[in-house]
Amino acid sequence: MKRRELIRHVEKNGCVFLREGKKHTVYYNPPNRKTSTIPRHTEILDILARKICKDLEIPPPK
Repeated sequence: MKRRELIRHVEKNGCVFLREGKKHTVYYNPPNRKTSTIPRHTEILDILARKICKDLEIPPPK
């Protein structure tokens, strides 16, 4: 999955950008008070995308 697609999915499900790290971007889910990091790779493995969504407590991407 492309990084941009995952970011769109995360933002569409109510998560907001929190901060930039050195090699990752941190997103925050305000209703659940959960955070997760998205690495800065052009391609993100599907299993990692599912784990990020699970950490943020949002549905996995299709």
